[in-house]
Amino acid sequence: MTEPGFLRDTRASYDTMATGYAERFGDELAAKPVERAMLAGFAELVRAADLGPVADIGCGTGRVTAHLSGLEVPVFGVDLSPGMVEVARRTHPDLRFEVGSMLDLDLPDGSLSGLIAWYSIIHIPEERLPEVFAEFRRVLAPGGHLLLAFQVGEEPLHLAEAFGNAVSLDFHRRQPDHVAELLGQAGLTLRARLRRERDEDGEFPERTPQAFVLARKPVK
Repeated sequence: MTEPGFLRDTRASYDTMATGYAERFGDELAAKPVERAMLAGFAELVRAADLGPVADIGCGTGRVTAHLSGLEVPVFGVDLSPGMVEVARRTHPDLRFEVGSMLDLDLPDGSLSGLIAWYSIIHIPEERLPEVFAEFRRVLAPGGHLLLAFQVGEEPLHLAEAFGNAVSLDFHRRQPDHVAELLGQAGLTLRARLRRERDEDGEFPERTPQAFVLARKPVK
């Protein structure tokens, strides 16, 4: 089967900019108290459920993976980009990182206590999102939790340059209510949704508001 072009472009782009990305965003969570609060709540839920490990899908350089590990979550990372995984393994040698695609996860059915996709569904075209959410549901254990983070908006953003490198990346901005609806259609139950207004100043200014959606796979 021919690989979709958006996967090839996303992989190649992140391979190219992996080092620059790590240098720019390695300490971002220290400046994001709302994000840390969402991660802390997710960590508490998956620890209490104790249904298996947690997968950080689209883990990039492993910064969120490492943060969750520091919250005593048994977590590992998966990313499409071998370059990003290489940086993650080098930066966090005590943690497990694998190359893989969220469209076809190399994980058994019902094997995860939790799954987090932290700004990684942003590169998935709208028509493929139901497929991704169905895959997330497949690998979650009954009672397992899913946490998504993404930018809020209607129009996609295309980047042709990042950190001095030529790239081809589409960022799909989405509405929390629409994402919640798609999760419901995939058989996941909405637990919480939060929209945060954009940070306009500080070290990490943002173009758009940010959203966080928490869902759960039903026990029955």
